[in-house]
This record gives sequence, structure tokens and C-alpha cells, in this order.
Amino acid sequence: MFLNYFALGVLIFVFLVIFYGIIAIHDIPYLIAKKRNHPHADAIHTAGWVSLFTLHVIWPFLWIWATLYQPERGWGMQSHVASQEKATDPEIAALSDRISRLEQSTRRREKD
Repeated sequence: MFLNYFALGVLIFVFLVIFYGIIAIHDIPYLIAKKRNHPHADAIHTAGWVSLFTLHVIWPFLWIWATLYQPERGWGMQSHVASQEKATDPEIAALSDRISRLEQSTRRREKD
């Protein structure tokens, strides 16, 4: 009789560990997104819960989605930071000169 209750206790324990383990695993993409200050962290968290009901089909895509965003670089792996150097293209330099002259002329008109 004791072994029956012991086996029932072991079954309940194993069921609870598996149940909560699956829930903890599905929060991993959200934790990654939260750590990286992902702009869609809440959507990733919600999609993780939806993934429980879709038989985990979208979970790998959530992992990829959460890891694509880098706070210092943005999306992807390329650097999107524009250089602060002067433009080497003469057309761009001419346009920036034209803009600065227009700004100066509007300032003069505002003073008058």
C-alpha cells in the first residue's frame, strides 16, 4: 500500500516538474529579449505563451527574433552607425552647403 502512494507521489512530482519546466523553457526568448532591451519584448513574451498552444511550432522563431536585436547595433549583425566624417561625394557636399545657406537666410529674415 505504501508503494502505491509513493508511486503516485513520484508521478505527481514528475508531472509538475515537466509542466513547470515547459513553461520555464518557453520564457527563455522573453528573458533574452528583456536582457537586450528588445523593443518587442512584450510581443515575444505573449508569443511564447501562444507557442504553448501551437505545439511549440513558433518557439524557435521566437528565439531567433529575440536574438536578432543588438542594443548597440540595432537589427541584424551589420553596423548601422553613420560615420561623422565630412561627405566625400561632391554632390552631397554641395547640398549641405546649400542647406546651410538657406538656414542662414531664414535666420536673417526672422531677425528683420
